[in-house]
Amino acid sequence: MRTDMYVPVMMEIATAVATTARTHGYDILLLTGEEGPDAVRRVTGSGLADAVILMDVELDDDRLPLLRATEQPAVLIGLPTDTGGVTCVDLDWSATGALCVEHLAKFGHRDVAVIGEAPAVHERHTGFAERTLVGLRSRARELGLRVLHRPWEGGYDAMAVTLARIFDERPCTTGFVVQNESAVEPLLAVLRQQGRAVPEDVSVVAVCPEQVAVQASVRLTSPPSLPRRWAGARSSSCWVDGRETGDVVLIAPELTVRAGSGPAPTAP
Repeated sequence: MRTDMYVPVMMEIATAVATTARTHGYDILLLTGEEGPDAVRRVTGSGLADAVILMDVELDDDRLPLLRATEQPAVLIGLPTDTGGVTCVDLDWSATGALCVEHLAKFGHRDVAVIGEAPAVHERHTGFAERTLVGLRSRARELGLRVLHRPWEGGYDAMAVTLARIFDERPCTTGFVVQNESAVEPLLAVLRQQGRAVPEDVSVVAVCPEQVAVQASVRLTSPPSLPRRWAGARSSSCWVDGRETGDVVLIAPELTVRAGSGPAPTAP
């Protein structure tokens, strides 16, 4: 339970895992510390659990060698760089990033800024954040869009500084992609303070849970950050059903268009 992660999403996945496991007659041992390989070693070496479901997966996750070395079934909610020997269930984050930038491009936006997760999330190369950026940047290059990425640590003052940097470096920025649930309302508030209307002056697409997008002060266009109940239920079912080790199950993103995005403003 890292402080830089959006806990409600993590708990929704955990609840779905527990509910699905219960229907198959299993209970869940939930490990919430930042123990890394030690936690995996403790569980797999003690007989405490029949299988392991791993969340918060990094591209080069140091827990994976232990999982590959054990005979216990394991499923990852996430996608590491090397998927050999493990089963993975995840949203197609690269396609999600591409979908966001395609949407803005169709509305005529040419300069896009990404308000990302906290710096620590990117420093440890957390899979979902890194893959979203890769997909977004790759598609932006194909479409001829310019992209700035700025992590956000938290707080309204930090958001004001972040936006000031963005508009100083790219004054023509008219599109925003937010991949940080906690940043949604601070971003909208600071834009209002600056006199920038959404979507008349800038468009905002948020990679976040649906309830965050629809309950924001402006209802935001969004692909869901993860079909949480689907991922949790599918991860439980994978090992209960004896799915082949090494399978990768990805769900394609879908974009729900709402009031937060529209045509890029015409240059004066």
